[in-house]
Amino acid sequence: MHHANHFYGHAHVLARYAGLGDGHPPRINGYVQHGWNIGDGLAPGHPYAERTPSLLWSEQTRRRAWSVGRRNVTVIGAPFGYLLAMQPEVGSPDRQGTIWYPFHGWEGQHVKGDHKELIARIRDTEPGPVTVCLYWHEHRMARVRRRYENAGFRVICHGYRGQWWRDTDPQFLDRQLAELRRHARVASNRLTSAIFYGIAAGCAPAVYGDPMVLAGEDPTFGGTARIRRQWPELHSEQVHLPTAVAIAHAELGLDHRYPPAALRELLGWSHRQQEPADRAHRQPELTGSTQRETT
Repeated sequence: MHHANHFYGHAHVLARYAGLGDGHPPRINGYVQHGWNIGDGLAPGHPYAERTPSLLWSEQTRRRAWSVGRRNVTVIGAPFGYLLAMQPEVGSPDRQGTIWYPFHGWEGQHVKGDHKELIARIRDTEPGPVTVCLYWHEHRMARVRRRYENAGFRVICHGYRGQWWRDTDPQFLDRQLAELRRHARVASNRLTSAIFYGIAAGCAPAVYGDPMVLAGEDPTFGGTARIRRQWPELHSEQVHLPTAVAIAHAELGLDHRYPPAALRELLGWSHRQQEPADRAHRQPELTGSTQRETT
């Protein structure tokens, strides 16, 4: 299995939905797109075996992959959509405040930007309590984390995404969904997966503030400038919600979600033994706190 298929517990979510339970997921026959992007669905720089099937989130991404010469592509929808199907929202929860996702780096690339200025902008914009969710990379940096803590924000981390088949957190997306459903708004300084997840989970979105700079950012598909040109409706402190919902629905490929049996066949799992129904789709238990220390 390509190691990126394990990022954020994606393979685990798909296995649970497919009826294979909570254990270690079988090898996936293909490369699952692991984050929203404006390219062909594959992360630049990740090792990739030619002609390996690409399992993409949306029809838009499939068309872009086709335009650059990839032919073995299938739209399956984002793994987050499968999680939503397994964990439908019940009733009308009491949502309060905003969950804010500052743009982040990772092991190979660091972000440069003015967190002090961003904090001031958040304070001026968000009326209710604010939860700042830092990516594990920034959460482990005390100087960054403490800036937001000292500003009076609740600071959390959904967990570690995993790398090279190690330390994958199978409940990463479960934590993220639980946190999104606690909040009325989701916001960031860049349009990212978290914004689309938040919209799909019932939050009103916002994208504003300094987008910051990622060291060595790949400009192949147009970068931040193109994102702002192509999705201007989502770049504001206040966004038209029906428009945002329609865009998120398309970008996450929620209409392309496979039924469990068809998903097993597609991923090469048709020969695997299914778990009993009451075990296969059960929700993993979440602890009282969704914050995870990654230092």
